[in-house]
Amino acid sequence: MLKKLFQVFRPQKTPAQPDPDAELALGALLVRVAQSDRDYQLEEISLIDRILARLYQHDAIEAAKVRAACEKLHAAAPETDTFGRLIRETTGLEERLAALDALWEVVLADGHEHPGEMKIVEDARKAMGLSKADSDTARARAQGKLLGPEQGVAAGQPATESTLAGATTVSPTPDPSDKEPQP
Repeated sequence: MLKKLFQVFRPQKTPAQPDPDAELALGALLVRVAQSDRDYQLEEISLIDRILARLYQHDAIEAAKVRAACEKLHAAAPETDTFGRLIRETTGLEERLAALDALWEVVLADGHEHPGEMKIVEDARKAMGLSKADSDTARARAQGKLLGPEQGVAAGQPATESTLAGATTVSPTPDPSDKEPQP
């Protein structure tokens, strides 16, 4: 009987977290941004699921499972820059730009830009080796998605199109005045 009583008070063994790859790192960053204002809304959860489905070609159920794993990873998480560096080291420029777009989509989802969200995006941007101009362009694209395609990235802005796992992203032509390196 005492044995059963002691088992109740013993901490339960938690399953080991998976080693993060770029997908889990981005998902954890998206969750981190959404939870940073301490108001993790259903709209943000749904948006994260849609982003993961779009970028990694998941169905709705698989995307929700990945997000749930990302929530656990975020809770036991390394610092934001660790996730950003992992994305930088394991993906190309187009994937990093798509990740930055996704972060901005979550920041703008509730209509309010909170300081905590902005800090996470800025830390992730630096860790991913992206410039301030990249962030400004990603923000404009995210706003365009919320406002509709006709109000997205300004008309006449030079851009190149590429696809990432079935999703179309637009990256700006490099600005020669931008001094930050993109390794």
